[in-house]
Amino acid sequence: MKFLLLATLFAAVSAFTTSPKSAFKSSTALSMGKYKPALRYEKCIPVSDLPKPGKATSGVAGGLAICIAVDKKGSVYALGDKCPPINQPLSFGKVNDDGTIQDPVLGTKFSLKTGEVVGKWCPSGIGGLIGGAFTPEGVPTYPVKQSGGFIEVQVDVNAKFNFEANFWSGILDAQGKADGKYY
Repeated sequence: MKFLLLATLFAAVSAFTTSPKSAFKSSTALSMGKYKPALRYEKCIPVSDLPKPGKATSGVAGGLAICIAVDKKGSVYALGDKCPPINQPLSFGKVNDDGTIQDPVLGTKFSLKTGEVVGKWCPSGIGGLIGGAFTPEGVPTYPVKQSGGFIEVQVDVNAKFNFEANFWSGILDAQGKADGKYY
């Protein structure tokens, strides 16, 4: 009986920890929307809200969730605030001395400069179970500057519109009007 239970558990874990490899990967998926990309610097957080060196905070720029991280030397970085694979906030993570920010739950480290995974993917205890079901994936990085008392982040201001354009808009849509506008 124990063997049968162990075999069933092993089969279930195996089913979720192997991922099929695809020979084709589109690099233009983000630019295939209804609206053309429009890069623009958008206000994210006031300079007064900038975290101390070695810390991170969250903000919004162009409708996108942004993690603003400051390394120990005082350099400011902007990254996407959603940690793969389960989208917890990266701004809750730890900024490390090695130029990385660490996922607060699964332990994955992301480069502050490139957003790529540095080291092992999902090394924490539960990360081994969850992370094994997903292909390692980095987070987006954005150019950042200080202007007029604000930290500004360069984002595609049409990214949110392109994402939302994939939702059905009609007579019974959740926004109320057939043209997708609010009343």
